[in-house]
Amino acid sequence: MAERLDRFMARAVAAYYARPATPFGRAGDFTTAPEISQAFGEVLGAWCAIVWQAMGRPDPVLLVEAGPGRGTLMADALRALGQVAPDCRAALRLHLVETSPALRQAQQRALGDAVTAWHDGLETLPPGPMLLLGNEFLDALPIRQFVGRGGAWLERHVAEGGFVERPAADPPPLPAPEAAVREVGEAAQALVAALAGRLAAQGGAALFLDYGPAESGFGESLQAVRGQATGLDPLADPGSADLTAHVDFAALAQVARAAGAAVAGPLPQGLFLQRLGLMTRAAQLAQARPRLAGEILSGAERLVAAEGMGRLFKALAVCDPALPTLPGFES
Repeated sequence: MAERLDRFMARAVAAYYARPATPFGRAGDFTTAPEISQAFGEVLGAWCAIVWQAMGRPDPVLLVEAGPGRGTLMADALRALGQVAPDCRAALRLHLVETSPALRQAQQRALGDAVTAWHDGLETLPPGPMLLLGNEFLDALPIRQFVGRGGAWLERHVAEGGFVERPAADPPPLPAPEAAVREVGEAAQALVAALAGRLAAQGGAALFLDYGPAESGFGESLQAVRGQATGLDPLADPGSADLTAHVDFAALAQVARAAGAAVAGPLPQGLFLQRLGLMTRAAQLAQARPRLAGEILSGAERLVAAEGMGRLFKALAVCDPALPTLPGFES
């Protein structure tokens, strides 16, 4: 029986993250920015402190991470906040959005009593002003794929390890070039729309860093990652590899504005992190640890260089429209 692609992807991703093995780091399936450089989490912690001040220094304030991995980013952010903004650190109530039991255990080991609560989704977060971080979170949310055939859109389903095409009940309201693929991330759009409405009403800001183009377009980006390798069949052996797709930042910005929030970006990650002082912080770390200086500097460079993660990855912020221009997004 054929299963719509987004439903197949949601089931496969849930099975993958339910495994006892952690997927992060050089020994895992992929490496994310917090695992590459501690300066990444530290400058995002400083970003939170500056935005908190612009919010009027609410106490308490929710600090939320969506998809917190092993807790590496948040451990680095909290350490930096304790050093440079102790008032902000004291006001924070840390909430983690995580469904994987294995990853919740890893986060508990990394963060200990700093965690106020875990959540399966944003809908159970308590009310109040909020700062949210999401690094490589949106790319794992399920997508639908439509294919242009004879001037109309057909939708991709999965059956017996391959794609089959079925008439689309709600096709994209766009012309359908022959054989063109259009991806639609309904789950990401719904999440950002709900978050935007909350931030507009209750105050705060959300920062997402992920990969994808700045403008919506055609193309197929679904991929499977396992053992640091890409190019794998995303439909084979569901649950054995991480499935991801490019984030449609333009679509997310549109739904966020429609929900009443302000939007900053998308901006190339390299430019954003350099504006936050990531390379300066990396140089300080390298000076303090001369034996590791080469590794520290090369890791930071990987995050900002166009040929590394600096161009493909983008930064997008959604916030209360009453806030001033957010750090890193200055024109």
